[in-house]
Amino acid sequence: MSTQQPAVQIPAQLVKELRERTNAGFADCRAALVEAGGDIEKAIAILRKKGQAAAAKKAMREASEGLVGSYIHAGGKIGVLVELNCESDFVARTDAFQQLSHDIAMHIAALDPRYVRREEVTPEMLEKERDIYKAQALATGKPEAVVEKIVNGKMEKFYEENCLYEQHYIKDESVTIGEMIAQAISKLGENISIRRFVRFKVGEVSGEAAGPEGAPVPVKA
Repeated sequence: MSTQQPAVQIPAQLVKELRERTNAGFADCRAALVEAGGDIEKAIAILRKKGQAAAAKKAMREASEGLVGSYIHAGGKIGVLVELNCESDFVARTDAFQQLSHDIAMHIAALDPRYVRREEVTPEMLEKERDIYKAQALATGKPEAVVEKIVNGKMEKFYEENCLYEQHYIKDESVTIGEMIAQAISKLGENISIRRFVRFKVGEVSGEAAGPEGAPVPVKA
């Protein structure tokens, strides 16, 4: 007697909803839903993992094309320029890539990150933050082992609040900017990366946040 399970029937409307939420292709969405047994949240998690794996494979490829995206907010009081790189001029001219650069620039305007990636935080800044968090934790009288865990947790929070790739997207907090980039890599088929950005606000001194090829400079004085 056969023990083969019946095929999962996936409604077209469910595939459509998953495509709208993830921007993944039809075949990928349907396969993820089948694997998830029709559970859309599980399917989203599956697509994210596959997207991150694909992004990791493409991350070593040179991304020297791209564009400078921009966003102006609050009646001209805040402005952002962001350099988003890809591998070809063809992808740089697609609506999806241009929309991605706009969305990232808008996010930067709202959340004001200081760095592109955690690797750009200077050793001096890391030491300063760790010392502050450790002093705060020790003041509570907790054991040293517990203090170290508290400090490590606060450092992860520091990265999440200050590093663009680790911030949760302002319009969808279920994904980080890094995950958005991974999704775009999966969709467009090229390595994509944020090289640098600058955020201006009327009345403030602004600076550039550089990517891996340049030294990081705090965005605000």
